This record gives sequence, C-alpha cells and structure tokens, in this order.
Amino acid sequence: MVKLNPAQQEAVRHLEGPLLVLAGAGSGKTRVITHKIAYLVDEYGIAPSHIAAITFTNKAAKEMKERVGKLVGGRAEGLIVSTFHALGVRILRQEAAAADLKPGFSILDAADTTALFQELAGSIDKGRLHALQSRISFWKNALVDPQAARNEAADESEAVAARLYADYQRTLRAYQAVDFDDLIRLPVMLLTEHEALAQRWRSRLWHLLVDEYQDTNRGQYRLLQLLTQGRDSFTAVGDDDQSIYAWRGADSENLRLLKDDYPKLKVVKLEQNYRSTSRILQAANTLIANNPKLFEKKLWSEHGQGDAIHVQTCRDGDHEAQWVGSRLSAHRFERRTKFSDYAVLYRGNHQARLIEQQLRAQRIPYVISGGQSFFDRSEIKDITCYLRLLANPDDDPAFIRAVTTPKRGIGGTTLEALGRAAGRRHQGLFAAILAPGLDAELNVRQRTALREFSDFINRIAGRAATEAAGQVLNELIKAIGYESWLFESLDAREAEAKWANVRDFVEWLGRKGAEEARTLLELAQSVALLSMLDKNDEGQDAVQLATLHAAKGLEFRHVFLVGVEEGLLPHRDSLEAAKLEEERRLMYVGITRAQASLTVTWCERRKQGREWMPREPSRFIAEMGEAVQKASMQGNTVPDADTARARAAGLRAMLAAKRQ
Repeated sequence: MVKLNPAQQEAVRHLEGPLLVLAGAGSGKTRVITHKIAYLVDEYGIAPSHIAAITFTNKAAKEMKERVGKLVGGRAEGLIVSTFHALGVRILRQEAAAADLKPGFSILDAADTTALFQELAGSIDKGRLHALQSRISFWKNALVDPQAARNEAADESEAVAARLYADYQRTLRAYQAVDFDDLIRLPVMLLTEHEALAQRWRSRLWHLLVDEYQDTNRGQYRLLQLLTQGRDSFTAVGDDDQSIYAWRGADSENLRLLKDDYPKLKVVKLEQNYRSTSRILQAANTLIANNPKLFEKKLWSEHGQGDAIHVQTCRDGDHEAQWVGSRLSAHRFERRTKFSDYAVLYRGNHQARLIEQQLRAQRIPYVISGGQSFFDRSEIKDITCYLRLLANPDDDPAFIRAVTTPKRGIGGTTLEALGRAAGRRHQGLFAAILAPGLDAELNVRQRTALREFSDFINRIAGRAATEAAGQVLNELIKAIGYESWLFESLDAREAEAKWANVRDFVEWLGRKGAEEARTLLELAQSVALLSMLDKNDEGQDAVQLATLHAAKGLEFRHVFLVGVEEGLLPHRDSLEAAKLEEERRLMYVGITRAQASLTVTWCERRKQGREWMPREPSRFIAEMGEAVQKASMQGNTVPDADTARARAAGLRAMLAAKRQ
C-alpha cells in the first residue's frame, strides 16, 4: 500500500459493493488492479480461482498476470486473467451441452466469417456485404437475435440484413461453430436462461475486475451484470476521455448505465499522472473540456512544466515528412536519446507512406504498429487452413475454408447437409465425409466432390509426415491450382502481389523445415503459433510509427502528432456531434502518449488524387489552449537528407574538437 497514492489506496480497499475507478491517462490503473487482486488474496483470504480480471488484449492479460505473480507469488495459481472473449470461451466450453454445441465446437475468425457471408449472400457487392455484416455484428453485440432483428428492421436494407442474419445463424449451428461475437452473446444467453448454471458461475467468481471499461459493448456489460448479480462485487476501471472504439461496437453509454443501474456505485478518481509534464497535461485537459462530461476529472503531474508544445505549419505532406525526419534526428542528437524514445502518430494508416519514405532516406530505423500482420493476409490464411487441416482433421473452420478455396463445386447447400450429418453423429465435418449412411443425405455429385477432397487431403497428410516440407507444400499448392485461381479471380496487379506473398511464405516454411529437420506435418502442428513468429520489434531501437488507435495504452518520451488538420483529425466523416466528440478523445489519446515533449504538425495543402487541396489546421489545435508554440514553414526550406546528415556530422566534429 505504501507504493500507492491515497486515491489508489481507496480504490484497492473498497470491497463493499460496485466500484468505478475513473483512471486518467498515465494514472497507474494497472497498478490499482494488480494490487487489488493481491489485497483480495492477502487481506481477505479469497482464493485466486474466485477472482477474474478482464482485459481487452492478450498482451495486457499476460502482463497483468506477471505483475500479480510478483505480488503474491505462487498463490496466483488459478487466477483468471483473460479477455472478455476468452472468458466467454471458458464458459461455453464448460457449458457446451446447454448451448447445444459439441465440446469441440469451432470458433470462426474474421476471414472465415466473411467467406461464409459471401457464400450466403450470393451476388451482393462487397461494399454492401460489409455493411450487412457490420449490422449483424452490431445486433449480436447488442444481444438482438434474428427474430428481433427482423421485427425491428426499419427499412428494406435492414430487412435484408435480418434475413441474412437468420441464414448465417442456421449455418453456424449446422457447422457446430460460433463466431467472435457469439463468445459474448451465447454466455449471456446461457446465464439468462439457466438459473442453476448462472448460480454455479456466480459462486465461482467472487469478484470481477474489468480494465478499459469504457471500451465495453452492451453484451459485455450484460455479462458483467449476470456474473456479479446478487453480490454486485466488481471493480470497473476506465476513462470516459479515452473512449475511442465506437466504430467497433464500444458503447460509452455503459458508464452512464453503470451510474443508473447501481445507485450505491462508488466512484474513485485517479487524477495524478505519472507519465507527462504539466504543459502536456494542461493541453490535454483544455482540449477534452470541450466534450460534455459525465464525470469531471483533471489530470495533474509532479514532473514540472516541461518543454512547450510545438505546433509546426508545413507546406505539404512531403515537407511535413522531411521536417519530422530532420527535427527528430536533430532532437535525438541534442538530447542524446534513443530512436525508441520517439513515436510518430497519425489518424490513418495511409499517412505512414510519406513518413516511411523520409525515415528510410534519412536512415532512421522505424517499426510500424496498427497495420495488417503478414499472417492475417487472406492468401496466407488460405494456405495455412490446409496446414491446420493436416494437423487436426477436426478443425472445422480450416476444413470449410480449404474445401471452398479454391472453389471446387462444394457450396453452402452441400456443407449445410454435411454439417447436419456431422452434428447428428457428433463428428467433425471432415470425418463425416466417410461416415456410414451419408449416401441418403447427399446426392451423388455432392458425395463425389467431398470424397475427392478427402482422398486428396489424406494423400498429402501421408506424404507430409515423411517428405521434405518445402517440396510437399509446393506440390500441394500446385495441385489445388491456387496460382491460376488467383489470376482468374482478381485483377493482375492484386493477384501478382498475393502470389508473391504465397511464394515468400512457402519459401520461408521450406527453409524452416530444412533448418530444423522438421516435416510439413510437424510444422503444421505448430501453425497456430505462426502469427507469434511475425515480426517482433520489442526491444528494438527504432522510431515507432502508429495510428492513434494502435497507440492507445502506449507511452513515448517524445511524440510527433502529424496531419492534425480538418478532414484528417477530425476525420471528414466524423463532423456530427457524437462522432466529433470521439475524434476529440482520439486527439486527447495522442497528446497523452507523450512524456517529455509533443510536436504537432499540419499542412497548408495536401494532394488528393491528382489535385492539390488547401487544408486548414484542426480545431483541436486551438482547443489545446495556451500551452503551444506555433511555427510556420512558409518561406522556409526543409533540409534534405544529405544536408541533415552533413549538419549532424558537423556538430559531432565540433563537439569532438571541444573535448580535445
């Protein structure tokens, strides 16, 4: 307790009823959660297995569990620290029978569900299909079932979505599969409809702690309520000023609902910031004061005033990128800092291209967050689904993707019939192909197509156990005709890019097999870990490039916040009141990532297509108040990379001469 400030101590000690901890940026919220878990175990003797801490990322869960382990040692065994969705999986696995699922049900990822929607929707164009899929996801997160969706459909578009929703759910059930949204929706349904089951889980979980509460959706809030009903023993930790995920279902109204639904709710504010200087916090406080507030909160720090916030006007995007690179290099040389002390943050991924080009030109190492992982690319997932199926024939999502990619005359009707047969026999889809009695459920054409695929996979599996990995994988891809399918399905440029990625993946896996003397089957058995092998930049001395969304939860000594213009931040599609408030919170998140210095840039013009468009500084710059220094590049030149390096070399020579 001596390491905690008074507000943190108050939050840790409160156990009589529900608690909301309003944790401002950099105020030590993770410390509060981990110390409260230790307090429950040490002071109250609560078994760790009766405590659950809920986070929003696996990385945060891992870090939290490690920190609790340092506080309570081996007694942390049995403690549940997981994401909401991982907790949902835990409930569903143990209560599968009540949900009419087999214990080994499959979980479809985003790519699997998109493919399924495309199959069900037929000729609907991609843009409309994406809108329909988003609407269905919204309904699921709001706990609206297909019948209710049909009843409340306000127009023909929503009626189409409701019908697709019903078809989609029937297909999932036939496949004995769930999607990501079901991992919350189905546990809520079980806890609502089965009182004995609900009581069993409430007796298991004596206290729940929820991190990043402002990012919860309505289904997650309902799950929290159901698990704590009767005792109301929970700690919700969040910050209404950092609610920036409405676009993916987060509902900031959950903070208001918490206040309304729990009249005895205690609120503790964490306002002391351990990250940033006072000037940075002054700008953040002044900016966010323009949003309506449910709870008043003002960050403060003991780190002193610090450097003034610098706002730089640039002529265009190229000059902005050049200036950032040159200023970063000079600042690093002057302050004797590391590259990893710096971050360049922006609203959208497309803004990274010019920054990357300049950092490369100026030989500044960098890493990128917020982009797509190599292993998340559709073409890589197409190939890995075959490897997953080789390793585990019961992997239904892998089977579904493999049997339909490339298309081989096996569609939704065939798979739905196979799914029903598999469900009745309590088998996986692949195993059901050879099940006795299937002749009565599928016609000759359907049976023939499925058995040809089954024979092919079994032949490859036999070779994968003994032959060189690269050779077998190359022959598998050739046998399924993947290259020709890409070029027949896509325009030449996109197909070539995807095929190049597949070749890179195959070559990498082939080398890995040769170097480690492992067969393709042995490699396939660890294919689920491949995403963990993706570029790991932790500990690398490099500048961090990231979107503002991806930067949430991180901190850096020195931050460059670029493209702070009307139309970019706030985004041109977010100018209505509610969306504008979220854009302001996004700016607030960007400001509060900075520890020691913050530099904001905007451009007088940017290229849009082939035309130059005039730009205006973001309203958010003015809303930062008096804590900023403004500078213009009008009439100034930006040094090129060679000039910048020459100046740096000159400074180094001067310093060396002085030391002599």
